[in-house]
Amino acid sequence: MHYDNNSLGVKQSATFLCFCPAMHTNIYRFIRPAVALGLCLVAAACNYSSFPDPTLSSRDVELLALAPKSLNRDLDPARARFRLPNPTSEKKAGTVVVDSAARFLYLIEEGGTALRYEISPGQDAHQWSGTATIGRKVEWPTWTPGTTARQMVPGLPGVVPGGPNNPLGARGLYLHDEKGRDTEYRIHGTNEPEMIGQPVSLGCIRMHNIDAIDLYNRVKIGAKVVVL
Repeated sequence: MHYDNNSLGVKQSATFLCFCPAMHTNIYRFIRPAVALGLCLVAAACNYSSFPDPTLSSRDVELLALAPKSLNRDLDPARARFRLPNPTSEKKAGTVVVDSAARFLYLIEEGGTALRYEISPGQDAHQWSGTATIGRKVEWPTWTPGTTARQMVPGLPGVVPGGPNNPLGARGLYLHDEKGRDTEYRIHGTNEPEMIGQPVSLGCIRMHNIDAIDLYNRVKIGAKVVVL
């Protein structure tokens, strides 16, 4: 579960640098408009930069080695973990913004940047929007199946212990409402990494385990979460 951030041929934490010929007046007239537009879009993407995987504990290393493996995640580098200019309307550092339609989660940083992670939001019938706060953080959490999960999958155990095959994966961020009550929604890892990027959950926000660990290390109890 240790992903290679160098799949785009750049060093970790190095900002992508490029030049858009379409913006050069002496060259523009020789470039067909469609090509010029494409080059400008590439230039815009050059504001992205990669950042390294989080440091793992010995327990993380052991359990991640046993967890189901992602299937060729690096084949779609456009959806990899990146630091980029804050694309949201939220400005406060530490705020988490979930863009369910785009299937990305953003952690807002100081200085006008955000960290972007790929996610799986809820199925259409289970998607929701609103605000919450991070009320609790748990490493390798247990899972207590709710009523909906039990109806969909009869025979589920009362409690699934934390570990590599637990649906909550490596980390759980528990979302609370404005009165401090557990909403039963989580931002968490997964035991189905191949499903990340698809709307498949019952309302929780799934992440790749390595990304869930990284977010867990950065976000604070009480942080605001905005789900779009």
